[in-house]
Amino acid sequence: MKLPHIKGFDQDALQKYLKNTGWLILARVGSLLIKVLVGFAIANYLGKDQNGLLNYPQAFVAFFIAAAALGLDGFTTRELLKHPEKRNELLGTALRLKLIGGLMALPLIYLGYWVNQHFFTPTQTPLNYILIVGLSGITQAFYITDSYFQATVQAKYVTFTQIFGNILSALVKLILIINHAPLGWFIWAIFFDTVILSVGYLYFYFKKVGSLSHWNYQKSVAKHLLANSWPLAFSAILVSLYMKIDQLMVDNYLGSGELGIYSTVVQLSESWYFIPVAIVTSVFPAIMNARRDDQQRYQKRLQNMYDLMVWLSLSIAIVTTFISPLAYKIIYTSEFWSGAHVLSVHVWAGIFVFLGSASGQYLIAEGYTKISLARTAFGAIVNIGLNIFLIPKYGIMGAAIATLAAYFSATFLILLIPKTSKQGLMMLKSLFLVTLFQKLVKR
Repeated sequence: MKLPHIKGFDQDALQKYLKNTGWLILARVGSLLIKVLVGFAIANYLGKDQNGLLNYPQAFVAFFIAAAALGLDGFTTRELLKHPEKRNELLGTALRLKLIGGLMALPLIYLGYWVNQHFFTPTQTPLNYILIVGLSGITQAFYITDSYFQATVQAKYVTFTQIFGNILSALVKLILIINHAPLGWFIWAIFFDTVILSVGYLYFYFKKVGSLSHWNYQKSVAKHLLANSWPLAFSAILVSLYMKIDQLMVDNYLGSGELGIYSTVVQLSESWYFIPVAIVTSVFPAIMNARRDDQQRYQKRLQNMYDLMVWLSLSIAIVTTFISPLAYKIIYTSEFWSGAHVLSVHVWAGIFVFLGSASGQYLIAEGYTKISLARTAFGAIVNIGLNIFLIPKYGIMGAAIATLAAYFSATFLILLIPKTSKQGLMMLKSLFLVTLFQKLVKR
């Protein structure tokens, strides 16, 4: 399909990048469908208590895995775009650094577990389950080949790997269910998922580019990567904290059974979060072009993007709120049904996730990376503080309320900052449907 000509764009480049984005969206949708369907089956097979034990290690190690990646994936992609001739040095150095990070994460995971068991309410999840999932920090080091495919706009190979990986992962887990496998096998399956993806990325790199034997480590490149990637690493840790801390605190206060129920809520509520990422990735070139050529059009396009995010997320939230009781009765066994009313609250946090993704593009366009980092940190602090107060009183509903409040706080923090307050007001206009009514009146 030939796209219509858009003034100010290189048409061939536009076609290429939108096609690349389409592959990414396809991978996200395919992965979502497979993971959600298999997630239903696993939850019902294991029951709420064991489902909690399955999900706790993933939430616990998320912070350490984020730290182990050292922020290198995104920055390596940028460097490959600038210096494609340094491919072997960049990829070889980044791989070694990530492998070291993954190995160093394991004793830190052990230390974190020991601190939790001795100074907080001990989790019922065994240490070996957490360490098995923690091994993912090592295998995920090989995801660095993904940076090459992103930099060269060959996302279809990433797509093939992710779709094949998710299908194979689903088959493995279904076989485990059919054979009445114990929980430990499902823990190993989580680690196996990262092995599948690593092998897939390496396969396509070997096939399309060449052997890893050409990669080499350079100390000067390592210093350059680490000196520039640490803000990305810090941001990734904050995002993990922001997104996962509620699950750890539910386990801490309420036990693995309630975490098992709450995990189903989070899975269903967050399954839509790929949509804003896909949209802003597609429209970002148009927004940047408008910023360069016409400030009025730039602001208008930002407002339209905020409007679209609200309309989509609001529609999802309304529909989910009404169908959640019926959906839980159809999908899950009775021990999970109490999650339905929690989902009807948690899903509204998606509105602020959608708006946050859109305003995040504005912050990138204007170079306000510190503000972006600050609002993620602020959201994490609000989330932790409210969870401490709400979970003991209201259970997993308290965790959902804390998440909703934290996402709102993080997204609209820009209202309190003079140079970004205008964007906050624009988002409020979209949120309260002011711009929708204005467009209807103009008709």
